[in-house]
Amino acid sequence: MSRRRAAAVTAPVLIAALLLGGCGTPRSGDLGPAPTAAPSSAAPTGPPGDPTPTSPAEPPPSPTSGPSRPPPPASTGTRQPATVTIELWYVRSGQLVPTRRTRPATVATSRLALTELAAGPTPAEAATGLTTLLPAGVEVTRITDGVATLRPVPSADDPAGRRRLREAQVVWTLTQFPTVRQVRFGDGPQVDRSDYSGLLPPIVVTGPSVGERVGAPLTITGTADVFEATVSVRVLDAAGREVAAGFGTASCGSGCRGAYRVVVGWRTAREQRGTIEVYEVSARDGSRINTVAVPVVLAPAGT
Repeated sequence: MSRRRAAAVTAPVLIAALLLGGCGTPRSGDLGPAPTAAPSSAAPTGPPGDPTPTSPAEPPPSPTSGPSRPPPPASTGTRQPATVTIELWYVRSGQLVPTRRTRPATVATSRLALTELAAGPTPAEAATGLTTLLPAGVEVTRITDGVATLRPVPSADDPAGRRRLREAQVVWTLTQFPTVRQVRFGDGPQVDRSDYSGLLPPIVVTGPSVGERVGAPLTITGTADVFEATVSVRVLDAAGREVAAGFGTASCGSGCRGAYRVVVGWRTAREQRGTIEVYEVSARDGSRINTVAVPVVLAPAGT
């Protein structure tokens, strides 16, 4: 073998040896320590199943990103105060008659009701004969297990009938609230509405109230104990002309009290004072009896 051919064979063997030596454990030598890989700026890919590298936190979405939403209503700068409507039971001709008040909302509804009850009817209500027998200063001292306890009202000089009517006003007014089922006056017994049901007239109108502005169709509600449970209604305009009439049947009648609901409609060209009459038709002669008249304001048709 010539020297040139031997050199040609030896060179590849030497190169392969050097390459194989680089695949083993780094070692020192004339060439120095084996070089380490420089840090890579690229994100590692890794085999499938490796955790995905955490990306930098994203900035919060801009107000215009995401689904479109309607803009909030423009503020007018004023907020309508919350209100509460309470039922007050006054006295007329020795019987109980309800009306309503709408006042700013309060958590002390029992106190509000007694204050309004003692303040008495409005001029329009007083014109229909309503009055109150409750003096100012009557308060609920506590409400426990559905029983409202009141300080006793001085009544040494009151006839028994007047005292009973006053108590009935309080009981029927306070028991409209779900937290009150019975009432106790001082150390007296617990009483509820059934103890004073005999003080109701044959027909009670709970809506509409005196002076209320009403439109057609109008729903008249209340309770009644009338012949064959039939309740009749008519609407009179400012001149006393009948502009609507109707009737309905109470849930009980002829010896028991039931709830009724009658809907009537009318057409008027202008707003005017009017009257809602609720009555019973006499079984003897067909006349109107036990009539309850509620002065209202009739709204024109279409308003």
